[in-house]
Amino acid sequence: MESRKNLTGSVCGLLGLVLTFTGVAGPYWPVVVFGLYGAGALIAPPERPPLPDFPSPSEQLDAVRADFDRLGGYLADVELPPTVAGRLTALTELLGALLAPGWVAEALAADPEGVHTVSRAVRQDVPEAVDAFVRTRWWHRMTPGQEPPERHLERQLGLLHEEAERLAADLREAEARRQESHTRYLEDRGGLSG
Repeated sequence: MESRKNLTGSVCGLLGLVLTFTGVAGPYWPVVVFGLYGAGALIAPPERPPLPDFPSPSEQLDAVRADFDRLGGYLADVELPPTVAGRLTALTELLGALLAPGWVAEALAADPEGVHTVSRAVRQDVPEAVDAFVRTRWWHRMTPGQEPPERHLERQLGLLHEEAERLAADLREAEARRQESHTRYLEDRGGLSG
């Protein structure tokens, strides 16, 4: 009843009734009224479906934080060699710092690619790397003499740490540009030069 097509058709149908009462439609008034209603319904813009209700970036980060906590519980149960454990600790500390509530997380939330990078690391890359190590380590014990799985895990964690460091550097750089822009704005506003 409240659709655009029905409302537009009704308005055009009322126009047909006005034409009928003024004598313009003549004996064909029903055809005129229904014809104008149909024409109005046809020319009305189609109904636009509502936009999907996607979570906001801060809500996405809340979900990633919850997954990061679950990941921490999983990693606490995995036995890793000391060198690998140190790399994993450095990586999880960096990811935790990026996800910690505050202005860093707000800056991260403003960067969809950054949110995706952290989300992928927490939900996919780190668990997959550690799980593959755990599985491969068992097979390595059965067939010694091959490259130890610790090396692959060490390289994977190193690459993930580099990716997280690049993200942190990009966020830091964006804040520095913001600060410089504000300085230029204040200088331009006051007509002063530094």
